[in-house]
Amino acid sequence: MLIIRALCLVILVSLSAYTVPVVLAEPNLFPAFFGAIAGGGWQGQFNLDFLFMLTLSGLYVGWRHRGSPAGLLLGALAFLGGALFLSVWLFVQSFRCDGDVRRLLVG
Repeated sequence: MLIIRALCLVILVSLSAYTVPVVLAEPNLFPAFFGAIAGGGWQGQFNLDFLFMLTLSGLYVGWRHRGSPAGLLLGALAFLGGALFLSVWLFVQSFRCDGDVRRLLVG
């Protein structure tokens, strides 16, 4: 579990450091993101794949919280926040599950 927690912290710190200047330079990601999908090519394929991973992440987090109102909100945050959200969520959940990987994954 220590490796998962450390990985979550590395993801959070490195992705935050990368994201802040990008958001400051280009605050609206939607035209670039969906424009690449509409344009085809590898960048569009990657963006579509990533969009589906975000969808699965949001559904999983919502399911993990049994579809409760808080779970639906967390699922939406997982969809919109990507790895930034998921790294924090997994880090917190790893402590709430007392390090039990099975409880972490299936609730």
